[in-house]
Amino acid sequence: MKNIRNSNKSSFLKKIFIKICRKMGYEIIDQNNYEIPTLKKPLNENLSQLGYSSINLPLGEVKITRKVKALDIILRSCSSVNMLTQNKSRLFEKEKIEYTLRTIKSLLNSSSDSQLENLKINFKIIDHNSSDDNLKKIDNIFKNFGKDYVLIKLDVSKFNDQIKKTNQRGDEVSLNQISNMANIHQSLLESKQSEDLIYFVEDDYIHNKDSISEMIFTYERIASQIKNELIICPTDYPYLYTKAEATQNFLGHKYHWRRINETLCTFLTSKEIIEKYWDNYTNMCEFEHAPFEKPMHDIYEKELCISPIPSLALHFTNINSIFGLSPNINWKKIWEESK
Repeated sequence: MKNIRNSNKSSFLKKIFIKICRKMGYEIIDQNNYEIPTLKKPLNENLSQLGYSSINLPLGEVKITRKVKALDIILRSCSSVNMLTQNKSRLFEKEKIEYTLRTIKSLLNSSSDSQLENLKINFKIIDHNSSDDNLKKIDNIFKNFGKDYVLIKLDVSKFNDQIKKTNQRGDEVSLNQISNMANIHQSLLESKQSEDLIYFVEDDYIHNKDSISEMIFTYERIASQIKNELIICPTDYPYLYTKAEATQNFLGHKYHWRRINETLCTFLTSKEIIEKYWDNYTNMCEFEHAPFEKPMHDIYEKELCISPIPSLALHFTNINSIFGLSPNINWKKIWEESK
């Protein structure tokens, strides 16, 4: 009986100690039970709280000073064009609409993460020339998920006069590229209505289940650390490994991240960054540079841009493209999970 009384006393003192730690803002770790009593969670669960703290063992806690208020996902779709600048087939050699549908499903799956249940997430689709049948397929996916979205049918003629018809290489700009530049411009205009973060994404990027939560939690963590806004590219592109260069490493929510100075046109950032560099972004929509994304790369010389290792989203292009499939990833698994 004496042992039982001692055990009860020990348990009581432990509860008091845990309450004191909570009041003082400390977390404690019970190595014996593999848990954090103050959070009532095992160590292998998500220990961070959106908008409050980012906890990564054994480095401890980062207090969130840059809270994410909302996320707008603006997807640019064009199921009538297989490849923008190539005549090659994509991995698995399906019709373009199949990649579009899987991209949307993967985004809806990822944004349904319970860790994001208190975050406002809005969807907009800016579509160019998709058939009514394909638009119906897109609509059915959102209905199946019970998620609202806004569909905007792109009017290229609104932007046609602003686009120079000869590019930096001296070649004539293709009609596909003109529609692409117009679509990007329309997405930028839509971002003016956003409250906070915007994820600009093309319709051939299939995402992991934890993609959106990782980007949001990582944005809060790193922005709070550097006390500044940043740009997140969700894809670990193969072309980033074609040359050796110095970089910086960051610890995100559950992934490692590294500083990069080039991206394509799928990226997440804040409304503040878009407004600050509005001329850079719109310049990309008015003149075809070499490379096309050069105005954005100029931004990365001044602002932090990071990408994950391994990749959070896969760009489903031709298997030989250095701008496509990320290395050391099970492409087939990601493809099947987005059915």
